[in-house]
Amino acid sequence: MSEAHEHGYERPAVAGSGAIALGVAASASILGPVHVLARSDGSAWRAEETLEKLCARVEGGDASRVKVTTSPNDLEGCDLVVEAIVEDSDAKAAMLAGLGEICPGADLATTTSSLGIAELGSRAGIADRFYGLHVFNPVPRMELIELCLPGSLAPEIGERARAFCGALRKHVVEVPDEAGFVVNRLLFPYLFDAVRLLDELGLDPIEVDACMSKGAGQPMGPLQLLDFVGLDVSVAIGEKLHSASGKEDHAPPQRLREMVAAGKLGRKSGAGFYNY
Repeated sequence: MSEAHEHGYERPAVAGSGAIALGVAASASILGPVHVLARSDGSAWRAEETLEKLCARVEGGDASRVKVTTSPNDLEGCDLVVEAIVEDSDAKAAMLAGLGEICPGADLATTTSSLGIAELGSRAGIADRFYGLHVFNPVPRMELIELCLPGSLAPEIGERARAFCGALRKHVVEVPDEAGFVVNRLLFPYLFDAVRLLDELGLDPIEVDACMSKGAGQPMGPLQLLDFVGLDVSVAIGEKLHSASGKEDHAPPQRLREMVAAGKLGRKSGAGFYNY
């Protein structure tokens, strides 16, 4: 068995330059060369700086193996392209359709945490070679990948996907093509309930977080976690969950919507439930 077959892929690429995208690239650098597609020169420059730090945190990681580019054509010849851009179905479908044309022989994956895999693949015209690869932030440290393999996928692609996840030293759970998969379907009603509790009980965020971190042994309180994920991302996930299930506990609380409208997005904007 060749090394490339053992790892699933020999020439992976990641489309995106945010935290998730660069986390995937840094993790994949243990296997060999990786391409990263950034949307601008500024994004590319910041990505290169971040990758130096991220790869240093991954055992066997090597930033010199990661090539950051702003030209989609540089991904031609890659055998896997992982899309990891904003959680927006229109943006993802457009990106994936373009990648599918540039890389006709590649498998394609998405890191979406809430969108339907089969529907997204159909919209992009790549359903027969497209799957969900839901990783968790920070990718180098988090152990889980939720792998969603639609029924339209060829069996050999599923085998490559499993091999790739295993080569990244991740624990894989194959999940059905349902909104939120497993983790977010369980997690976000809890996070949203913590926001509602603030208004109901008049507590401070630090008090709610202390109860869950010190009383329930969680590494991070729910409001800290929302800030970490991004309040805009959390609202988008909640909207998709609520649209799919109709359950009220899946709907983002009004307080979250108001914070997002005010530009309070969490850590990335410098302010959320806490100031950073």
